[in-house]
Amino acid sequence: MKRKTKLIHGGVRTDPLTGAVSIPIYQSSTFKQESVGVHNGFEYSRTGNPTRQALETLIAELESGKAGFAFSSGMAAITAVLMLFKSGDHIIFTDDVYGGTFRVVNKVLNRFGIQSSFIDTSNIEVIKNEIRTQTKAIFLETPTNPLLKVTDIKSIVDLAQRFQLMTIVDNTFATPYWQNPLELGVDVVLHSGTKYLGGHSDVVAGLVVAASEGLAQELHFIQNSTGSILGPHDSWLLIRGIKTLGVRMEEHEQNARTIVTFLDNHEKVKKVYYPGLDSHPQYQWVQKQMRGYGSMVSFELSDEINVDEFLKKLNYFTLAESLGAVESLISVPAKMTHASIPPERRKELGISDSLIRISIGLEDADDLIEDLDFSLKKDE
Repeated sequence: MKRKTKLIHGGVRTDPLTGAVSIPIYQSSTFKQESVGVHNGFEYSRTGNPTRQALETLIAELESGKAGFAFSSGMAAITAVLMLFKSGDHIIFTDDVYGGTFRVVNKVLNRFGIQSSFIDTSNIEVIKNEIRTQTKAIFLETPTNPLLKVTDIKSIVDLAQRFQLMTIVDNTFATPYWQNPLELGVDVVLHSGTKYLGGHSDVVAGLVVAASEGLAQELHFIQNSTGSILGPHDSWLLIRGIKTLGVRMEEHEQNARTIVTFLDNHEKVKKVYYPGLDSHPQYQWVQKQMRGYGSMVSFELSDEINVDEFLKKLNYFTLAESLGAVESLISVPAKMTHASIPPERRKELGISDSLIRISIGLEDADDLIEDLDFSLKKDE
C-alpha cells in the first residue's frame, strides 16, 4: 500500500458495528459488560476507547510499529515515554530540543532523580563521550526545533545497540510521511499530533509508537495508570487530519522551497536554516533518511531589522505558538517556544533574539513572499 493510500485506508477503515466510513465518536466513559470481566474489548475509556483505538492503530501502522498510544498533548506523550525510566537513570538529549521538553526534564523529572545531558547529537563522537554507566537512552529530535539540525538516525541506533541503550525520536517536524525512525531501528517514536498530523490548529494531542511488544505493554501500563489520554472527539479530529497529511505535506514543502530561495537571497537575512538546502551541514543524512524536507524554516534577521517592527508589518503570517497548520505561523523562539531555556544556554545553542521560525502554510507562495518582503523593508 502506498503512503497516501495508507493515510486514508490504514488502521481501522470502517466502524465494525455499523459500517460507517467515518469512525464514530464514541463519547462514552464506560461500557457494558456481559458479566464480570467479559466485554467486547472495552470497559472504561481511560483504558481504551474505540475512537482512540482507531487512531492508535492508524499511527502504529503509519510508523511501522507494534502499537500506538494517543495522549492529551505532545508533552503528555513525552512525559509518558520518560516515565519508562527510574531514579538514577541517565538520558542523552539533542541539545536544541523543543523548550517544553527541556523544561519537563530539567524542572520536573529531575525531582525524581532522572539525570540528563543535552548535547549535539549530530556529532557521534560527542555522544560516545557522554555515555555513562547509568545511561539508558538517547532521545533525538531530528530535524530539531528551531535550528533544523539533523542527526544520522541509523548511526545512533547502531551505537545505542552496542551499549544496550533505548533510542527515542521526536518525529514531529518530519511526520511519518517524510521519515520513519522505527524502520531505521529506533525503539520509540513520538509526535505532537497538534502540529502536522492534525494540521488545522484545532486539536492538541500527542502520539507514541513502540517498536516492540514489551515496550508497548509498558507504555500502555503507564498511560492507563497516569490517565493522560486523548478524548474521543480529539481522536476523531486527528484521524480526519491524517487523511490529508500526504497532500498537505507535499504542498507545504513546495511553498517552503519557494520561500527558502527567496530568504536565502535576501540582503536583510543573515542565515537560513532548512534541511532542503544543499548547504545544510547534515544534508547527506537528510538525503539518506528523509523523503522530504518539510516546511519548517528558521532564519536570522540582519542587525538593522527590528524584530518587533518586522512582526507588526506581517499580514498573512500569524504570530502564534505551534506549527504545522494550513495557515502560516511565525514565532521568535527565544521569547516564545524556547523562553524556558536560560539565556546563556540559548546563546550557546545559537538561538538568538533575532532568530525567526516560520511554519509555512498552504496559502499561495507569492502572497507569503510578498508579506515577508514588505516586512523586511526598513522604513525610510
